[in-house]
Amino acid sequence: MSTLVKPASDPLRASGTSLWGLPGKVITSFSRVPHSAIALLARLSVATTFWLSGQTKIEGLVLDPVGRTIELGMPRISEGALELFRSEYALPLIPPQIAAVAAAAAEHVFPLLLLIGLASRLSSLALLAMTLVIQVFVYPAAFATHGLWAVSMLYVIARGPGVVSLDHWIAGRYRARTVIRGD
Repeated sequence: MSTLVKPASDPLRASGTSLWGLPGKVITSFSRVPHSAIALLARLSVATTFWLSGQTKIEGLVLDPVGRTIELGMPRISEGALELFRSEYALPLIPPQIAAVAAAAAEHVFPLLLLIGLASRLSSLALLAMTLVIQVFVYPAAFATHGLWAVSMLYVIARGPGVVSLDHWIAGRYRARTVIRGD
């Protein structure tokens, strides 16, 4: 945990007044925001963004957590998605049919994994790579949006998914077993 460092020569300290009073307390309170809360928000935000994008690429199955819509059926790539991958989303070296299926699958599998907190770092890394591809080849002017996504994913990659995750539970079980066995 980082702490607020007061300058050694605080001219107001000698008079009993400090600029670090209220602002210092506010800054210190920010450092108390739990990592797990930030990680959960990062995971849910990224998962929702990519899940909803994946839903636009398929038909036959609708699970929209924002619009609260559910339509069960066999998912398949929509014609609209194929057309987008032939034109606006066209990628070098990857045929549109393969790119559309890969993107739709990734935008459903990795968000689900992030949601439950399983393979969170790997899922974040995969979606970060996808974001990089989108930034470089599809929407190069959308850096502000992609940057926000990247920061969320990099946070999960660097710090982990937090305690509200299957990764945390599995790691705890593994540590407990290792201690018991003496490995």
